Amino acid sequence: MNNFLKRTLTAGAFVAVLLGCTYYNQLSFSILFFIITILGIWEFYTLSEKAQVKPQKIWGTIVGASIFLSNALVSMQLFDFKILAFNIPLIFSFFIVELYTNKINPFVNIGYTLLGVFYVAIPFSLLNYIVTYTGNYNYEILFGFFLILWSNDSGAYIAGSAFGKRKLFERVSPGKSWEGSVGGAIASYIVTFIIAGWYTSISIIDWMVIAAILVVIGTLGDLVESLYKRSKNVKDSGRLLPGHGGILDRFDSLIMATPFVFSYLYIEKLLQ
Repeated sequence: MNNFLKRTLTAGAFVAVLLGCTYYNQLSFSILFFIITILGIWEFYTLSEKAQVKPQKIWGTIVGASIFLSNALVSMQLFDFKILAFNIPLIFSFFIVELYTNKINPFVNIGYTLLGVFYVAIPFSLLNYIVTYTGNYNYEILFGFFLILWSNDSGAYIAGSAFGKRKLFERVSPGKSWEGSVGGAIASYIVTFIIAGWYTSISIIDWMVIAAILVVIGTLGDLVESLYKRSKNVKDSGRLLPGHGGILDRFDSLIMATPFVFSYLYIEKLLQ
């Protein structure tokens, strides 16, 4: 099977599962992203080991999964938000566990363990509150997320390939250009104006602000993940998705943009 066909089939299956589970109901969404959270944290820790770091791989993954699961249960209104307090001692348990590991650079190991939780588990956990932002489970905002991010990536690739000359951040990602970024932004706003007419659970102004966050912060998220990979001398974060890399490769923009969109939506609601 040639690489193009492999990439196409993988992308098709990935999009079908992602959109299908998000569309079906909150339980299928939560199960999918619970699995994605576990795979993403494990992938992050596996990458960190390439720099002779020894994170608490199993315990860190369990804690990250617990953070996602507890937030999912709260967003489903199955438990009160007070259940989230259980995550605080779990996070601080990393310091105690490290006492018994007898490994070199203990605080570097703790730092990477915490970083995996903050970088992967917390952003994915916040998605639970974005899909319930309107009061009940609503796939529209997250669908909009995906469409805007994908159009940004596609527009940036096409414009960058055709016109790219000025490097955006050559030290981290030599392939990205300012021309590509502008093309991605234009494509994103075209899609944003279309979906604003379909998904009316939030206003067109909200969609425009969200698009700006996704374009800017999403692009920076891509660069952050590239920086992490370059620090480990790897091209892809993993091999889970043939032709596309790993979980972090596919969700790098979403991971970084989600906390900013979450903050915008809930601060705006607070000020209303």
